[in-house]
Amino acid sequence: MQTFGIEKHGIKNPLKVERNLSPALLTEEALKTEPARLMDTGALLVETGAYTGRSPKDRFIVDEKGVSEKIGWGSENKKFPKDKFELIYKKACEYLCGKNVYIFDGFAGADPKYRVSVRVINEYASENLFMNNMLIRPTEKELKSFKEDYTLIAVPGLKLDPKECGTNSEAAILLSLKSKIILVVGSKYAGEMKKSVFSLMNYLLPQKGVLGMHCSANMALDGSGDTALFFGLSGTGKTTLSADPKRGLIGDDEHGWSDDGIFNIEGGCYAKCIDLSKEHEPEIYGAIRFGALVENVVVDPVKRTPDYADRSLTENTRVSYPIDFIPNKVVPSVGKHPKTVIFLTADAFGVLPPVAKLTKEQAMFYFVSGYTSKVAGTERGITDPVSTFSTCFGAPFMPLPSAVYAKLLGEKIEKHGSSVYLINTGWTGGAYGVGKRMSLPATRAIVTAALDGTLASVEYETEPFFGLAIPKTCPNVDSNILNPKNVWTDKAEYDRLAKKLAGDFAENIKKYDLDAAIVAAGPKAQ
Repeated sequence: MQTFGIEKHGIKNPLKVERNLSPALLTEEALKTEPARLMDTGALLVETGAYTGRSPKDRFIVDEKGVSEKIGWGSENKKFPKDKFELIYKKACEYLCGKNVYIFDGFAGADPKYRVSVRVINEYASENLFMNNMLIRPTEKELKSFKEDYTLIAVPGLKLDPKECGTNSEAAILLSLKSKIILVVGSKYAGEMKKSVFSLMNYLLPQKGVLGMHCSANMALDGSGDTALFFGLSGTGKTTLSADPKRGLIGDDEHGWSDDGIFNIEGGCYAKCIDLSKEHEPEIYGAIRFGALVENVVVDPVKRTPDYADRSLTENTRVSYPIDFIPNKVVPSVGKHPKTVIFLTADAFGVLPPVAKLTKEQAMFYFVSGYTSKVAGTERGITDPVSTFSTCFGAPFMPLPSAVYAKLLGEKIEKHGSSVYLINTGWTGGAYGVGKRMSLPATRAIVTAALDGTLASVEYETEPFFGLAIPKTCPNVDSNILNPKNVWTDKAEYDRLAKKLAGDFAENIKKYDLDAAIVAAGPKAQ
C-alpha cells in the first residue's frame, strides 16, 4: 500500500491511504464511513456536532524562536508552549494509526509567484472534500511533482485532556509556523482548516511585500479589467454587494495584493446558507449541488429538501464549493490593481454617512479599526447599539502586528491610485429601533457610482464628527440622505450618538501602535 510519506509524521499501519480523490469518490467514501447524507440536489450534508463555528478560545500560535518575535501577540494571537504542541502533534498522529487516512495536496494562492503548497491529512472524507473545494487543485503534472511546504492534520475525533495538554478544552487549533505544521483537533467545523491556512498566508505574504486581505474581489467584464475589493464583517453585505452579474468574481473571502495585482488565496467559496433563497442569492443557491459540502442545514428526512430558515442546529449553516460552480467566475483568479476599495459597515447608531471618500490616512485608520456594530440587546438598561471592531476586518486571522498590514495598505493605495470609500449599509434617520435600514437599491447605486468613477468627480462636504468627506450628490440616490444628520428628527440625539461612536473609535485605536498621522485621521469629536 502506498502511504505517500505520511509515516514521517508517525502515522503507522493505516487501514488505507487515499490521495486527491475526486469529489465523487470522496462523497462515496463519506457516505460509507460517516453519518453523512445526500441532499435532494446531490450535495453532501454533514452535521458538525458541538462545534458549529470557529472556536477562538481554542486557537493558538506556537511560541517558537524566530517566529515569536514577529507575532502581534494579544487576545487573538495567543501563545502556546512548544512542548505541549509536540505532545498534541504526537497524539494526533498516533490517533490516525490503523485508520483510514485521506490526503489532499493543493495550493494556497492563485498567483504562482506567491503560491504555498499545503498537504492536508484528514480523518474524515467529508473534510477532505471540503479542502479539495477550498484549496486550489493541482493539475496531474503538478501533483506528480508535488512537495508540501506546510502540513495540516485534522482529527476531529481526538478529544484532548486540557490538564494534560495545556488547552482550554477538548479541542485545539494550533499553528506551528516554524515546524510548518497546523493541527485541528477535536472540532469537526471545517472552517477551522480554511481559516488556519488563511492565517498562515497572512503571516507569510507581508514578509514578501504582499498584503493579505479578508475581503471579496470582483472585476468588470467590459474588458477594462477594473478590479474592486469589498471589506466588511458579518452582516454588512459583503457577499451580497460583491456578487454582481455584471462583474466577474475573483473570490469571495481571501485575497493577496502584490506588486502585480490581486489574487485569490483560495480555489473555492464557503458561503452562509441561513435564509438562503434562489431569488436573492442565485449563485450560491445554484452551487449547492453534487460536489459541494453542506454543514448543519436541516433537511426533510424523506425528501432531503433543505429548510434554509431552520436555525435549530446553528445560525452558522454553511456550504463549500469550488469557484467553478459560480457562473461568472474569473479564471485564473487574479486581477489588476484595484481601482476601487470599499469598506462596508452596518452602523446601528445611524450616524455614519451612506458613503464617504477616504484619504490614505483615513483608509488606514478605518482598515485597522474594522468597524461595524451590533443592535442593542434586550437586557434592561442597554439602549444603544454596541460597537464591534475587528482588526483589518479579520482580527483572528492576522498574526502580525496591525501596523504591518496598515502600512502595506497605505503604500499600495497610494502607489496605484486606488479610491477608497466607507459605505454604511446600516441605519439611517435614527439608531436601530428608531431609524430604518439603508435601502439595498440605494446602497447598490452608491456602489455602482464608486465603481464607475462617478463619485470621484462630484462635489464633497466635510461632516464635523468624523471628518469624513460626504458627496453632495450621487446618481439614483436621494441627496438628502447623504448627510446622515439631515434625516434625523432628533438632532440632539444624533449629536449624542455621533460623539459616543467617535469615542468608541478613539478608545479602540489606543490598542494599536500606529503612526500619529493615522490616529489623527480618526473621528474629530471625542
